[in-house]
Amino acid sequence: MNISPIVMTPPALNEREFELINIIGAELGANQRDLSRHLNLSLGMTNILIRRLIAKGYIRIRQLNKRKVEYILTPEGFSEKMRKSVKYTLKTIRSISLIKERLKEILAGLVNQGVCRFLVLGSSDLTSLIEVILKENYDHTCEVRYIAELPRERVDGFILICQEDVSCDTLNKDNCINVLEEIARKNHLLDSALNP
Repeated sequence: MNISPIVMTPPALNEREFELINIIGAELGANQRDLSRHLNLSLGMTNILIRRLIAKGYIRIRQLNKRKVEYILTPEGFSEKMRKSVKYTLKTIRSISLIKERLKEILAGLVNQGVCRFLVLGSSDLTSLIEVILKENYDHTCEVRYIAELPRERVDGFILICQEDVSCDTLNKDNCINVLEEIARKNHLLDSALNP
């Protein structure tokens, strides 16, 4: 009977451990106090994280002199950092794709109702995504303008609110939508894509 060896893989990193590995890998922390400051954690908690990562085999300590040590990523630490970075990147791409699809639905619904002039409040990646979608799908039929604040009186166009802590409550809801809230309404789709 041929028995294959059991290969033990270290447990996956939690978010704080991953953050610490990134700091150590970028050589941003020369000592525990620096690491603690970068992590915004107490020295005691930082020490616990370091010991956990040493036990998992992701970092090691090299004694430079009697009072000074250096934290070094092991090959396993580099590998885990890369694996987790790729996974995070893919998760981000998946969520952006879902947000883009939801924005397409929202904008298509508005265009189908006859809206062709959009006033966008906010300046974020979300506003850029809206502009891209409108240009890709309705380039010759829709106009996009950016506004710095909500108008007090009725305007000619449909207002897309793309920043936090702004509400349509003071405006006519017939020509205003909070895009962040609309995307959040489909939150269960985003949750399932982000947490497969």
